[in-house]
Amino acid sequence: MKPQWWLIIGAMICGTSVGTGAFAAHSLTDHFAVVYAGQTREVAGEVIPLARKYLQDFKTGAEYQMFHGLALLAVGIWALVKQQSGQTASRLLNWAGWMFLVGVILFSGSLYTLTLSGVRVLGAVTPLGGVAFLAGWAFLAVAAFADQRSSITEKSAAS
Repeated sequence: MKPQWWLIIGAMICGTSVGTGAFAAHSLTDHFAVVYAGQTREVAGEVIPLARKYLQDFKTGAEYQMFHGLALLAVGIWALVKQQSGQTASRLLNWAGWMFLVGVILFSGSLYTLTLSGVRVLGAVTPLGGVAFLAGWAFLAVAAFADQRSSITEKSAAS
């Protein structure tokens, strides 16, 4: 993918994260208090109001969306720097971007949908998004390692 697209997508994800966080802070507290009134869930051995749990879950989705939107911006900047130096971004770097994007859709998207709809089966999708996030970070690390190795090889060949 062209570096500019990672920058555009990353910026859009970060921007919408701000919006979802504000939505949670200013609108969902009262909404969840009404919709989930009197309902509880046991979390780590503690019984808590479902409204509080779902509000925290929604905010977690917004936080992870922001973190990984920033990661997409980093992918875009790195790919743009490579492009401007006459190189192409590695497939590993692009895979990192795709995994971050898939992670946002699955992880944050499932948390938003689960908390707003109450459909608990969506909770099974959330860990898949977490796995995509982990894969994205792994691809990014391997891309950095491969980039370092190719730089060392190029320098020794030039000597």
